[in-house]
Formats: sequence, structure tokens, C-alpha cells
Amino acid sequence: MSRACTVCTHPDAVLINEALIIDGTSNRAVARQYNLGKDALRRHREHIPQLLLEASQAMEVADADDLLSQVRDLQRRSLAILDQAEAEGELKTALAAIAQARSNLELLGRLAGELQQVGTINIHVHPQWLELRAVIFEALEQHPHARGALLTALRELEAS
Repeated sequence: MSRACTVCTHPDAVLINEALIIDGTSNRAVARQYNLGKDALRRHREHIPQLLLEASQAMEVADADDLLSQVRDLQRRSLAILDQAEAEGELKTALAAIAQARSNLELLGRLAGELQQVGTINIHVHPQWLELRAVIFEALEQHPHARGALLTALRELEAS
């Protein structure tokens, strides 16, 4: 059984990652500042891309869940409008609500099919990594080329 990464489990892991990745601080300087071994930081740097990829995948799953929730809410609202229109005898409105509800059902079916085809992936992502990812992408907003290069690299890593 392998040991946990001492950098990942360090109380200042987010600050350490920011120093390494965003600030470009050397392993030696970070090791001195946070009382860590240079070898531990070297090993930690080796798995940062995988941790960022896992954080990215977790965010994609969260986005898909949010989209599904929004479509379900639209369906609920469409059916409520249908009920109200039928109760008030507004047939044109009722037909429009039926068309929208049918469209929502088709979209829900497609989303459910895509989600089933992908399968279930359980990923444990440390909250500090989500914070780090957000910090990295926020810092790169002023550097669109670098941000694009990072996204491309993460996607290539995911595909391999």
C-alpha cells in the first residue's frame, strides 16, 4: 500500500500548489517555506496533471447534473402551464405547452441515453484541488492562449 502524498495532505496544500504552479516557485524554495522534502515536491509535481484532470472531470459531471436538473424543471413548468391552460379552456396555450413538454421529454431521453452510455465514474476529488483549479483558470483569464493550451493538454491527457 502506497503512502499518501505529504504535499496533498499538507494543511497548506492549496498555497503550496499555487506557489508551484501559478507562481512558478522552485521546489527548493517551497520545501524551505513549508518544511517539506524536495523529493516529496518532485513526486507531487508528477501527479498534479492527473489531479487537475480528475477535478475537471468532476466539474463536467456536476455540469451535466445541473443541465439535467434544469431540463426537468422546464418539464415541470411546462406541465403546470398545460394544466392551467386546460383548466381555463385555452386550447392554443395547451397545445403549445404539450409541444414544449414533448420537446423536453425528447431532450431528457437523449440526455439519459448519453449519461447511460458514458457509465458511472466515482471520483474522489479533494476540495482543495477544486479550489486550485478555479484559481488556475481565473489566473489564466488574462492569458487566453495559455488557458487554451492548458485546456488542450487536459483534454489530450483525458483522451489517452
